[in-house]
Amino acid sequence: MSKRKPKTKPRKASSTTSSFRQPSKAGAEKASGKEASKLIDERIRDLGDWRGETLSRMRTLILEADPGIAEEWKWRCPVWSRDGIVCTGEGYKNVVKLTFARGASLADPEGLFNSSLGGGTRRAIDIPEGKTVDAAAFKALIRAAVARNMER
Repeated sequence: MSKRKPKTKPRKASSTTSSFRQPSKAGAEKASGKEASKLIDERIRDLGDWRGETLSRMRTLILEADPGIAEEWKWRCPVWSRDGIVCTGEGYKNVVKLTFARGASLADPEGLFNSSLGGGTRRAIDIPEGKTVDAAAFKALIRAAVARNMER
C-alpha cells in the first residue's frame, strides 16, 4: 500500500505592499518601508561610535547607488533589497560588516570583498575603525548586485 500525502490548501498571496512588522520564526522583528528605516536609524544611534557613522555612510551610498532599493529589517539587522537581497549591514565590536547575498557571483575589480571569501554564494566587506571604502567602487558593486538580482 502506498501512502498518499494529504492535500493542503494553497496559501494566499499577501496583498500588503505597505510597511509590515511581525515576529519571525526566530522571534526577531521584521519590518519594511518606513518602519524598517526607523529601526535602521535606531540601530545607527545605538551603535553611537565610529560603527554608527560607518553604517550610516554605507547606507547613504547604497541608497545613492540605486534609489529603487528598499530598506528592510530582518534578523535584527538592516537589509537592503531590490528583486532580492542586495546586502545586509551589521555592526560588530571591531568591524561593520556588509554581506552581499550573491557576492560570489559579482565581479570585484577593486577588491572590496575582504571577508567570507570561501563561501559559495555570499561575500562580505569588513570595515574596521579608521578605514573608508571607496565610494565609487562600492556604488558600482551595489549596482552590480542589483543587476544580478534583476537577471533572475
